[in-house]
This record gives sequence, C-alpha cells and structure tokens, in this order.
Amino acid sequence: MPRRSQEDRSRTTRAALEEVGRRLFAERGYVHVSAEEIVTAAGVTRGALHHHYGDKRGLFLAVLERLEGENAAEITRALAQLPDPGDLPTAMAVGLGIFLEQCRRPETVRIAMSDALAVLGWQGWRELERRYGLGLITDMLDSAERAGLITPAPVHVLAQLILSAVTEAGLIIAHADDPETARLQAEQSMLLLISGILRPA
Repeated sequence: MPRRSQEDRSRTTRAALEEVGRRLFAERGYVHVSAEEIVTAAGVTRGALHHHYGDKRGLFLAVLERLEGENAAEITRALAQLPDPGDLPTAMAVGLGIFLEQCRRPETVRIAMSDALAVLGWQGWRELERRYGLGLITDMLDSAERAGLITPAPVHVLAQLILSAVTEAGLIIAHADDPETARLQAEQSMLLLISGILRPA
C-alpha cells in the first residue's frame, strides 16, 4: 500500500505540473513563465518540479512530447480509418488537413511551432520531429516509393522538405487575419506541391 500510495502521489504531481505548464506555456510562451509561477499554480513545491523534471525546461520537454504525441496519434487514427491506406493522395490530403487544423490551436502554435525550436535547438527539435511529424511523413513516403506511387527520390530529404513546407503553411494560418481563408489557401497550395512527386496514373 505505501508504495502504491507514493506512485499515485507522484502521478498526481506530474499530472498537475504538466497541466499547468501546458496551459501557461500556451498562453504566454516559455520565456514568460517562471518555474515559481508553475509550482504555485500547480499547488506543489519547487522540489517536486526538480524531482520529476529537473527544471522548467524538463517540464517543457514533457509537455511538448505529450502534445506532439497527441497530434501525431490524431493523424494516425484518421489514416487508419481510410478505406485504402495505400491511396497516397488521399492519405496525404487527410493528414495535411488534420495538421493544418491543429495549427489553429493556440497550444500547438505556441508550444510546438514557436517555442520548441528555441528551447530544444535545431538538432533536438529535429530528433523530436523524427519521432512524430517527420516520422509520419517518412513512413508514408517509404510506403509510396515501395509501391511505385512516387518518383524515386531520397526519401529522407524529401520528407524534411515536405515537413518544412507544412510547418510554414501552419505558421501562415496561425498568424493570418483570416485563418479560415488562409487554411484553405495553404491546403490547396500544399496539395499542389505534393502532387508533383506522384507518378502519372
């Protein structure tokens, strides 16, 4: 019982810190939120933050990992429900549409698209994306290349270029005066770009 009770307390503490961190990071950004503010709002001690995450940066990384995981899982679930998962144009259109919709969410814009690169550095951010967004794109292109659906190309380079273009499309939407129009234009433009790698039917 004591061990279970300690595990439960730890789980509750982590959940409180991540929930508060996620909310504050999304509202004001990483640099404008202090560790003291986080622990006060979460109702825990500064020692609890250090014990579970090391520091504010460690907490940010945990929040970012969870957010990226949730966003990637949302896209993966949608792709798994397609009648023909091997239909690359449809799969890319569906995945792109969901991602661009995610880019309208303040927490995705602030945490994943604005602060992540600054906090992690380029290499750290790329390693993270390899497990999530970049990983999804690479897997899709690998499958398409094996099936002869796309023009032969270095898939890892192509995936990085597509990720960069998709991220830029997301930023266009996030900072647009008219997000709905920007989303439609960004989606149309991205699909036009992606269609260029498909083999003629």
